[in-house]
Formats: sequence, C-alpha cells, structure tokens
Amino acid sequence: MSNGPAASALAIDAMGSDLGPAEVVEGVSLALRSFPEIRNHIILVGDKTVLGPLVDKKKLEKYAKISIHHASEVIGMDEKPIQSLKNKKDASMLRAIDLVKDGVAQAVLSCGNTGSLMAAGTLRLRTLPGVERPALAIVAPTKDHNFVLLDAGANPESSPKNLVQNAILGYNYGKVVLHNERPRVGLLTIGTEEGKGTELINETHSLLKQMGSMIDYKGLIEGFQVFDNHVDVIVCDGFVGNIVLKACESLINNMKSYLKKRLQENPLRWMGALLAMGAFKDMKKQFSTERYAGSPLLGLKGIVVKAHGSSNRHAIMHAIHLTHKMLHREMNNRMLADIQTANDIMNPNNHSVDVR
Repeated sequence: MSNGPAASALAIDAMGSDLGPAEVVEGVSLALRSFPEIRNHIILVGDKTVLGPLVDKKKLEKYAKISIHHASEVIGMDEKPIQSLKNKKDASMLRAIDLVKDGVAQAVLSCGNTGSLMAAGTLRLRTLPGVERPALAIVAPTKDHNFVLLDAGANPESSPKNLVQNAILGYNYGKVVLHNERPRVGLLTIGTEEGKGTELINETHSLLKQMGSMIDYKGLIEGFQVFDNHVDVIVCDGFVGNIVLKACESLINNMKSYLKKRLQENPLRWMGALLAMGAFKDMKKQFSTERYAGSPLLGLKGIVVKAHGSSNRHAIMHAIHLTHKMLHREMNNRMLADIQTANDIMNPNNHSVDVR
C-alpha cells in the first residue's frame, strides 16, 4: 500500500469509533461503492495490524487509492481534551490531523472524542487567515427542509465579529450541504423586533446588515421560527447553539419513548400503529441523522469533520461523502475570500489580514 501524498486526500481516524475499526472500514467501503464520484486518496489512520486485514478483506483499492498510516494509541471518549493531547502523542486522531497539517491530506474525519478533536484541530491547524475562532456546524432536519445551525458548541462566548464570521462560514457551508447557492441566513434571538435581544445580538445584527449581497441575510429570528423554513442557516454563539441542539435531541427522544409506550398500552392502539407504519417509516427517514452524520469545525486551515461516536457504517458513509463534497467544492477557498471581504467591511481602516 502506498503512503504518498495526494492532491485531495482524506485522513480517517479509524480507531475512534465506539463500534470499532471494522465498522469504519465498512463505512469506507459503502461510501466508495455508493458514491462513484469519490476518488480521494483515503488514508486510514490507526493500528496497521488491525486495519490491514480489514482493508484487504474488503478489496477497497479497486475503488480508490487506499493507504494506512500507523498510529499506536487511541484517545478515549472520557479523556480530557488537553490532557489527551499531551499524553497520547501517537493517537490515531492526532496523527490524522498532523497529516492535514503537513499537507499530506486536506481533510480529517473522526468519530472520536469531540473535545479532543476540536482542541487538536484548532491548536495544530490554526484558523484560516482572518478567522478569529472556528465554529461547529450541524445540519438539522424538519418536516420539509433542512437547515444549518452554528455555532453548536465550539465557542460559548462570542463577539459580534465572531458571529458575523459564523454567518459567512455557515453561508458557504450551506451552499455545499443544502445544495443551495444562496441560502437564507438568520440571527437567533428572543424576538424579531429591532433592538430585541442582548447587546451582542444588536451589534451583530447591525454588522450583518452591512454585508450587502455577499450573504442573503434575512434578519432576526426567534425560537418559534427555527423549524418553520424561515431561513436555511441559523447563527448563534456556542452557548445558545449547544443548548438548542441538546434540548431538541432530548425532546425527540422523550417523544419517541412516550409514543412507543402509549401505542403498546392496548391491542387497538397497536393495530392502529401497524396501519400507520408507512407514515412512521417516512418520518424516520425524513428525520434520520445518518444522512448528515458529519459536523464540520469550520474556519480551520483544513477540513475537520466530527461524526458521532456511535455512528454506524451508513452514517460514516454519508460523513465521508459530505467531506468529499467540501473538498470538491473548494469550500475553504470560498470562505477565505468572503471572510477577507467581511473583515474589510467591519474594519474599513485596516485592510491587513492576520496570516497565522
């Protein structure tokens, strides 16, 4: 197997999944068979004595260039981020990120420890020139459309400039993941009236209105409108975004549990549920998280995608396809140009860019 660099390579942390490296390799196999357009060099990072037989068994090399980059350690889900970076320097996640840092790969995908991935990605790759902080983006499904929410938890405290940059990052990501060349952008607050909200929201709202046609900014939105197709990209700080995300997940799980319990209370209800099985299947498909299993940490020098720790092979397949689309569309280059323009608008007397 070759270990050489490629023009467009994806490094996959094969050891970070709760379901083990075999499930990750199955996900890679599914992605390559299901999406023929994926022709990235795929670098599986982890224990080569484990990964080698799995790759050989699936005969992945007939679909794309596959290589294995050995890493002897794995960061556990319960490890503290900064401590894990210090204690496990040969961890598969860190080695995968280093491949991006060294230019061998252009993107990294991991099912591993979220905190460690965000910390390592930010510290080792650094942000794109002009971007102050990265933002974690998620795609949420509704009854008739999907929307992007960011920041979902990377930065609990943000400045107006951070939120404007989140809007730019989310707008460009929305183009890729929502298949929409002009996604509508909204700023989440407690009311849609002008001046309603905190000083942070009001200042951000004022700055976003100055962006002109660079983004399709629709203004303020409130909680009632989140799932009602008012906008395609919802901007907030990481504190609010993480609460929204976890509250929605908890509500969905609670409703599923309640509905299942009530339907099983008597035979008549259960028969009704069987008659409505088609509708339940459609709902499960529409609200499935597998299709949008990857959540990118936007704004870094390189694409970093986090998949859920319990992602099965189908979720991993879709996360790989998402990462491929971001690479294919050269998303980071588009973000960089728009960030520089936005920074010039926000700081008209300072046209220099911090090239860290």
